[in-house]
This record gives sequence, C-alpha cells and structure tokens, in this order.
Amino acid sequence: MNNYHLLHIEFEYGGHKQVITPVLLQDERDTILIDCGYPDFMHLLEAAADKQGIAFESITKLIVTHHDIDHIGSLAEIKRTYPHIKIIAHELDAPYVDGTRRSLRLEQAQSTLNAITDEAKPQAEQLIRSLQSLEPALVDQTVHSNELLPWCGGIEIIHTPGHMPGHISLYLPSSKTLIAADAVVIEQGQLNIANPQFTLDLEEAVRSVQRLLDYDIERIICYHGGLYNGDVKAALQELVQKYTS
Repeated sequence: MNNYHLLHIEFEYGGHKQVITPVLLQDERDTILIDCGYPDFMHLLEAAADKQGIAFESITKLIVTHHDIDHIGSLAEIKRTYPHIKIIAHELDAPYVDGTRRSLRLEQAQSTLNAITDEAKPQAEQLIRSLQSLEPALVDQTVHSNELLPWCGGIEIIHTPGHMPGHISLYLPSSKTLIAADAVVIEQGQLNIANPQFTLDLEEAVRSVQRLLDYDIERIICYHGGLYNGDVKAALQELVQKYTS
C-alpha cells in the first residue's frame, strides 16, 4: 500500500527551469513532509499539497535529508508559520541545519571560488550570498542510521553519506519504496550520482549506492527526477559499476 504523495514543484532558478520532488507521507495520525525547497518556497509547497487534497497545517513532522539550500531553504519560514511541526534531521547534519556549524556547501563554494572561470564566478558568488543568508532552524529530534521510525507504516533511516556527510535516505518497508533525496538523481531516464563534481566525497557516495542494494526496493523517488520507472536493482548495480569499473 502506498502512503506517499509526490509534490511536483516547478520553478526557475539561475535562469533555468527546474523541478524538485518533496514527498508527503500520511497515515491516520501523521502527515510528514520530506525536504522543503529553496527559501520562499512555502507557498509553492502549500499549493502542491493542496493539489493532493492535503492541508499544509495538517503536517506534523518535517524530515530534512541534508542541509543543502534546496532542501532546507524554507525550513525556518515553515517552522515560524506552523510552530507545531516537528523538525527532524540526522545527528551529523543537525548542527548545520540549526546554524551551530557553518554550512559545508558554503565552505566548498568559498574554497573553490578562485579556481573557477571568470564566467562562472557571478553564479558562484550568488550561491555564496544565498548560503550566507540562509536562516537556520532548530532541530527538534535527531535520528541515526538504521533507526526505524514508527510513523506512516514505518520509516527506516538509511545513512547515505557522500553528497554530504549527514545525508540520509528513507526506506518505506510497507511499500518497498526508497525516498533517495540526493543519494541518486534521475538524468535522461537513468539513475546517476547527484552533481558528482560538487559531491563532497564521491567514493563515499558510490558506497552509499552500493549499500542500497541490500534493501528490497521496488521504486525510488529522487528529489531531482521524481519517481524512477525501471528495474531499480539493475539500475543501482549499473550505477555502481559505472563509478567502480
């Protein structure tokens, strides 16, 4: 039984049309949002939830998979507007979400600024300004690898580092569904590593994909790409081989 809803969010960023796919999980007690887009995306999320027949104020929990700006950008606004929503993050990522530690993506962007072309610098500088202005939000609950949360038919936390050290994916055993976040993305119908040139530890990211093969996954939902239509196990194996052969 599927207890999830894909929120299809279309927008323009950096002059390009983009799409992200946050996910809503729901049962008789909880409505859980997975990731929340860029800053000022709350109205887009509210509209997308409404299309699914779900009132945004019914959300009880918000799980963030990692602290990239396109995953936590609207977190503080949502918490301020709906203070009853419980914010949940992996124990390694929580200090970056709440602002206790400096964003790893900001450190990466600043450290590589002098190495990029003059043509690429304006966009990189804009990213740095956006990351510097990102409003932190307090995390109400931290989770750890292999933790099984009892909500919405059960949610297993899979620690999938590489893209970021505290990155998590979520496995829903009841429907054999993986919410991959940025552990993998869909590009031209194929699974791939998310932005390999910006992945903080590419070898670790590939090992995380290898780890997903231990799970009985029938469908994958990617934050960038949506629902994957294909043989999941074969696609994951092919992706691992691509980076290890």
